[in-house]
Amino acid sequence: MQVHRDLQQLPVFRNAVITIGTFDGVHTGHQYILQQLQEAAAACNGETVIITFDPHPREVLAPHDKSVRLLTTLDEKIMLLEQRGIDHLVVVPFTKAFSELSATAYLEDFLIRTFNPHTIIIGYDHRFGHNREGGLELLEAEQQKFGFRLLEIPQQVVHDLTVSSTKIRKSLLEGAVQLANELLGYPYFLNGTVVHGDKMGRQLGFPTANISLNDSRKLIPAQGVYAVTVTTGGRTLKGALNIGTRPTFNGTELRIEVFILDFNEDIYGHPIRVNFLDYIRSDRKFDSVEALVVQMKDDVEKARVLAD
Repeated sequence: MQVHRDLQQLPVFRNAVITIGTFDGVHTGHQYILQQLQEAAAACNGETVIITFDPHPREVLAPHDKSVRLLTTLDEKIMLLEQRGIDHLVVVPFTKAFSELSATAYLEDFLIRTFNPHTIIIGYDHRFGHNREGGLELLEAEQQKFGFRLLEIPQQVVHDLTVSSTKIRKSLLEGAVQLANELLGYPYFLNGTVVHGDKMGRQLGFPTANISLNDSRKLIPAQGVYAVTVTTGGRTLKGALNIGTRPTFNGTELRIEVFILDFNEDIYGHPIRVNFLDYIRSDRKFDSVEALVVQMKDDVEKARVLAD
């Protein structure tokens, strides 16, 4: 997959079959669009072109609203799209000026002039242009004038839920990782680097890897203990991960730390990825350190079973 970040340096696409969106999470709804994109491109001997935006539009349009966190960073999105066999990803810098383009200008001056699309594929709820004024109705009205094919993708439903990035975020923030994973089509994950902590886990008999996230905008699931798999140094291992403030020790700082099962190596400074498999319990304060250790032993055994 070729990644393009400069609109002035784009190649001439062959029968471009394009779709547009933030694609946060590259979830099952997105994956269905990608499948349709590839089928349409194969039918016209064309190339698949995804147009996405960075930063996320909400970061520009509502800069003080920190409530929306990313399911996938740009690098993670690139990785997931590449795995899907897409030909081209065009990363458009999302700015205030770009957001103020009228729907007509967006269509004519941006989409048509830049990409000369053979086919445009959009999701059922796709809106574009200033104040989201453009949508399927405008594309249909201009289709004959500009000579592109148009395909609308209906909503995708899993467990009676319409698949959306918003629903996945909500599920993760409630600890419902199994539902989130079904909507995503893969286990939700965090990427980071192993950093030094205060060695408290080691003192309790459970040395943990403290994780500093690669991107502070990434969504962190609900506080609690999770069964995970851990990928580091080319290996994937089982783990029990805790997100919390360590209330038994009157902590206040949110930490992400993982106990890797059957593992005892120095990985400080190493990249690490954790894949969330299941929620085990909430983060809570114990009456004693001894009670905490008993619970941690139980957590680890549950994680061992759930990670199978």
